[in-house]
Amino acid sequence: MQQRGFTLIEIMVVVVIIGLLATLVVPRLLDQQEKALGVKARGDITNLGTALKLYKLDNFHYPSTEQGLQALRKRPDIEPEPRNWKQGGYIEILPTDPWGVPYEYRSPGEHGDFDLWTWGADGTPGGEGQNADLGNWNADES
Repeated sequence: MQQRGFTLIEIMVVVVIIGLLATLVVPRLLDQQEKALGVKARGDITNLGTALKLYKLDNFHYPSTEQGLQALRKRPDIEPEPRNWKQGGYIEILPTDPWGVPYEYRSPGEHGDFDLWTWGADGTPGGEGQNADLGNWNADES
């Protein structure tokens, strides 16, 4: 009775083919993940910006930098106190950026009435790709 099995050469050929496929597929998957994280950050910034505008419509001003984005969830108890703060808040959940860090907020902003941004994957100013800063002033750029 003869036993059948794979030769070392057959196994090596399969390993090389799998390696080639991995070198072609993995970078594309990583690129898609990077794009998805950017899309999430842009969406969050847009949604938070809309909530901030609703806050201003009711209260005639944006939350101060000190009040921060928490003013969208909980009525601020520091000046300037909102006149007509909406019961239940302006946003259900305060999201974190795709890297798990709270979004940065400043009012008045350097780029408009308010600045809303994330520092990117590295958590520091500047950078490229996933490390690039993304704010409400450049969220339309890809």
